[in-house]
Amino acid sequence: MSDRIGVITGLKAEGPYFDGLVEMGLKICQLASWQPENWTEGIADRVRDEAEEKGIRMTSFWAGWPGPAVWDLLDGPYTLGLVPREYREMRIRVLKEAGDFASKIGLPAVITHLGFIPENPKDPVFRNIVEAVEDIALHLKTMGIEFWFETGQETPVTMLRLIEQVGTGNLGINLDPANLILYGKANPIDSLDVFGKYVRNIHAKDAFYPTDPMKLGEEVKVGTGRVRFPEFVKRLDEIGFKGEFIIEREISGEQQRRDILETIRYLKGLIGEE
Repeated sequence: MSDRIGVITGLKAEGPYFDGLVEMGLKICQLASWQPENWTEGIADRVRDEAEEKGIRMTSFWAGWPGPAVWDLLDGPYTLGLVPREYREMRIRVLKEAGDFASKIGLPAVITHLGFIPENPKDPVFRNIVEAVEDIALHLKTMGIEFWFETGQETPVTMLRLIEQVGTGNLGINLDPANLILYGKANPIDSLDVFGKYVRNIHAKDAFYPTDPMKLGEEVKVGTGRVRFPEFVKRLDEIGFKGEFIIEREISGEQQRRDILETIRYLKGLIGEE
């Protein structure tokens, strides 16, 4: 079993929670949920007990939020993350609840997408996001939990600016290299020169750049897109990254399972576990 390779595991109302993970020969996962109604103490207890029984290590809790979510370049800026003003207050509240749930399980971090953060630091919306993130981060900090941001809708420089402006000391990055490509925001290898010291976790995912300016690019199996994983992993090693590679393949069914198993073997070769 790998000590650094895992997958995203969706939180269900009822267990078992980790059978699929075990069947793939893994013991690491990122727990994820878009259903706050499942963030109860009873479910937290069951998840924690099953993880201990099966020797599973959960790296973090990926928390979604209520309201619409359109994953494109046209309506995404108006629906995703903390940027849309009409949804911001309830999403702040839900992300604080995610921290409470993570604390019950004993997880070190909460992860989410923040949305299309303005690149202009003088944009009033940028200041609004700084204040919102600070509010959430300080709540999480009281429980010893970090707040990590999944890359995608913002440029690396904007992400770095946000982290430094908030400055609570418990912020980090869940770097999804494919998302930087899917949204046309950056070369993921070069992004490490900008915010590499804040990278805590990697989503192992691959993609092609957009060719339709209204839509995201195409997500593909790791090793077949534009991330250039051998170079990417080498650069991560150079900057001292010691975290996990959490595989994400945004399709379903048997093909998803085959692609994940192939990616496990591929990544083991790159990080020296074979």
